[in-house]
Amino acid sequence: MTTTKPRVLISDQMDPNAAAIFRDRGCEVDEITGETPEQLIARIGDYDGLAIRSSTKVTKAILAAATNLKVIGRAGIGVDNVDIPAASAQGVVVMNTPFGNSITTAEHAIALMFALARQLPEADASTQAGKWEKNRFMGVEITGKTLGLIGAGNIGSIVASRALGLRMKVIAYDPFLTAERAVEQGIEKVDLDGLLARADFITLHTPLTDQTRNILSRENLAKTKPGVRIVNCARGGLIDEAALKDALDSGHVAGAALDVFETEPAKASPLFGTPNFVSTPHLGASTNEAQVNVALQVAEQMADYLVNGGVTNALNMPSLSAEEAPKLKPYMALAENLGSLVGQLAHDNLDKISIEVEGAAAQLNIKPITGAVLAGLMRRYSDTVNMVNAPFLAKERGLDVREVRHDKEGVYHTLVRVSVETSQGTRSVAGTLFGNTQPRLVEMFGIGIEADLAGDMLYIVNQDAPGFIGSIGTLLGESGINIGTFHLGRRDAGGEAVLLLSVDSPVPQAVLEKACALPGVKTVRALKF
Repeated sequence: MTTTKPRVLISDQMDPNAAAIFRDRGCEVDEITGETPEQLIARIGDYDGLAIRSSTKVTKAILAAATNLKVIGRAGIGVDNVDIPAASAQGVVVMNTPFGNSITTAEHAIALMFALARQLPEADASTQAGKWEKNRFMGVEITGKTLGLIGAGNIGSIVASRALGLRMKVIAYDPFLTAERAVEQGIEKVDLDGLLARADFITLHTPLTDQTRNILSRENLAKTKPGVRIVNCARGGLIDEAALKDALDSGHVAGAALDVFETEPAKASPLFGTPNFVSTPHLGASTNEAQVNVALQVAEQMADYLVNGGVTNALNMPSLSAEEAPKLKPYMALAENLGSLVGQLAHDNLDKISIEVEGAAAQLNIKPITGAVLAGLMRRYSDTVNMVNAPFLAKERGLDVREVRHDKEGVYHTLVRVSVETSQGTRSVAGTLFGNTQPRLVEMFGIGIEADLAGDMLYIVNQDAPGFIGSIGTLLGESGINIGTFHLGRRDAGGEAVLLLSVDSPVPQAVLEKACALPGVKTVRALKF
């Protein structure tokens, strides 16, 4: 039996070792760069993976043509050139490499801070113009000054460590920075107003979101300490550029350095030509080391996903390392079947779902298990669902998803339970792994029942009574439907019973209606796994 190798297209210029990594990991790879969107649309349907930098724009139109695409890898941190909602809706994983250029970007921010402190670009231009304006360029020392970080994540923390080495005091505004982490880094956590009032230098290290857009607005710039110097190597749009121009002109802001602009390429800006303004053309990641690092990292991440199922630095699904993938794979199969089961049996439009894990399952990464449950559940709405777009579809439908861990082991050494809220109350199903590899249903709606969920099945709820099993067997036999396996559970003798049959062929609607007419039958439903 031959297995088709995953095919990857590298559509932007990258270090040649990236292609070598793909090939070494078992992928076929083509390096075709500089194509128009129309050419890429014509080509992309042949590929499982697309590796890009900043030049390729992955639009909704390109994604619509990418019928086999499973993963997009961005060699770098910014994914402004990828339509992530469209990729998520189509079930395509989007990855970036947030750490490959962190040092490079942090160093650029520090370099721009020095350039502002000593007016280096203007002093250079003046000197090379034949002037000797020694008294014109009076700088400030960095030692002893307060640096305010807006964003103290990966790059911000590197800037902080460099600044502390320069004997600066570092304060940071970051809602995700814990007090413990701040102490560990030797920085002080403050609110935004506190940072604006105290910082001599401000550097920005945050993504552009609805919450951070224009975080340095006209109003917030007015709150800054007079004589502040501002550096942005993160994202254009974090600063109101027109307001910054006015603050520079008035002297309230002593200097500003931008590596990024709201509109790029920045062919024109109100800031250009302003005294004490320094600009660079988005050079934060532009070192030889960084470009090699991100190319190699994106190749490793994409190959791990396509060959082994490992998910690293994904922006639209839970991360799942190549080491975790084999251990989680049977749990994800179980979770997907449980989600599919409740999805097929629920009569209502569901608005709440709970995923509970206990025993050995509680020690694992629960996010992929949740993704698999939602993938199974969302198949009631779409037949093109996978772990990537299922959470997107669930959110779109307003589904409230809850995750619960129970470390204590119960009857089973490992258990996954899926519960949904319906008009009849809470309904739950639960399953375990036999031998740590074989998914098995063990409970339905409070009734113990062991069954494999696979292929075509028939679900029946009936009043427990003698002769019923013979009646359903006779009906299926007369209809030419062969029973594969037979699983029965009940609350107590003579009470409500649940029957799960695996059958060798789908059960026609006419047979379902006849089964529903049998004495004592409450519910009949055909299932498909």
